[in-house]
Amino acid sequence: MRRFDGVEYAVIPGFRPLELDLYLPDTVSAPGAVEVPVIVHVHGGGWRRGSRRHPLPRLGEDFYPAMVREGFAVAAIDYRLSGEATYPAAADDVRAAVAAVAEVMAAHGVGAGKVFLWGDSAGAHLALLAALTGSAVAGVVAWFPVTDLTAMPDPVDPGTREALFLGAPAAEIPDLAREASPISHVRADAPPVLVMHGDSDTMVPTAQSVDFAAALTAAGGSAQLVLVPGASHFWDGAADVTALHRRSLAFLRTLVTP
Repeated sequence: MRRFDGVEYAVIPGFRPLELDLYLPDTVSAPGAVEVPVIVHVHGGGWRRGSRRHPLPRLGEDFYPAMVREGFAVAAIDYRLSGEATYPAAADDVRAAVAAVAEVMAAHGVGAGKVFLWGDSAGAHLALLAALTGSAVAGVVAWFPVTDLTAMPDPVDPGTREALFLGAPAAEIPDLAREASPISHVRADAPPVLVMHGDSDTMVPTAQSVDFAAALTAAGGSAQLVLVPGASHFWDGAADVTALHRRSLAFLRTLVTP
């Protein structure tokens, strides 16, 4: 595996450059070489904290290398957090990363094949939103996502993660909250989605994933829903987190070579 840290993928006027870390299979591209599928990974943290350098603690340092061993390149991105800029800034950044990833990989000697999005929690929300609102991706893995900002607890509290992300409580700006909700953008031609959620999640209600998967399926799209017994947020309580990782990678492999 080759790793390139701090690769710039976008410049926002008046703001620091946006960066990603690139993980590539240890191969050398050549004219006519097979392109490498790439996962754009979007970290969680309630839209207000977190980093591309700190994936889920229960998956540890092997999270990105395991993806590379399965034949994927990985672009682990940072984006503007809610203390820096409110919606739609973070969603715009994810879309910008997807648009730039092929050029970024080419600059490091590797062709980009199919592009996928993968996120957890707030990152899963942003991955789904980007995929449903213009980003050209071939599939999405969403772990315990927020999918409907209008249906989250405490919609009138200005101090919730959702209110800080939106710039105001969802109850005060319902139209913007709906616009920022992946469930509002389901469509028949959406990329296939794997949604995984703990059935004991007290931070993001399981109904967020259940209702989203049902809505996408009803719209004619493809959604696989996996409810993980005993698991709460961040897979706390899950019997085998590594198996969830493998299952997610297997889902993407079926989309690389259907």
